[in-house]
Amino acid sequence: MRVLLVEDEQPLAGYIQAGLRKHGFTVDVALDGRSALDKCELTPYEVVVLDRDLPIVHGDSVCRRLAQRGESRVLMLTASDAVEDRVGGLMLGADDYLGKPFAFSELVARVHALVRRSAPARPPVLRTGGVSLDPARRSAERDGRLLRLTPKEFGVLEQLLAADGDVISAETLLERVWDEHADPFTNAVRITVGTLRRKLGDPPLIETVIGAGYRIGP
Repeated sequence: MRVLLVEDEQPLAGYIQAGLRKHGFTVDVALDGRSALDKCELTPYEVVVLDRDLPIVHGDSVCRRLAQRGESRVLMLTASDAVEDRVGGLMLGADDYLGKPFAFSELVARVHALVRRSAPARPPVLRTGGVSLDPARRSAERDGRLLRLTPKEFGVLEQLLAADGDVISAETLLERVWDEHADPFTNAVRITVGTLRRKLGDPPLIETVIGAGYRIGP
């Protein structure tokens, strides 16, 4: 679940980024509106958490452009919380609006809701080959045995289960589960798939498709 946080106050941006990462999101940060638009040109984000009063390019302009492109859900997170501000933000194309100060649990719930809306409908719990994974509860098990997974292992397993038997390339997994600072030449995906295989146990579940990527068969 790839999220872009656009917030010009660096301490607050760091706090929100760390909190969302603890809940399993892959979070990139932009400190101004121009950087946000540039990042969205390069990376497909399910959700953009957007401050309104931004330098260089105002948050309203960013929201309007993202809404026109229709590739990301936009959650405005701003101190401007009067009724007319909320109405104005939604009229610009924002999908949701949350005023500051905010309860972090509510922010997480709203981002989860927007992620669900940004993707094709899928079962709330993913199941294949005796494995069940609940993204909302951040829990996974195989044949009733709890799987103790790192955030990256959980993210890779979620992507493979959601693909429903289709092959996912290592590049796609790197893009969806890691953040923008990941080295495109890293072997992190291969290592993570290896540790995930060991934790899943026998019979083997993840198949390597030479030259293409990985899949979990039906």
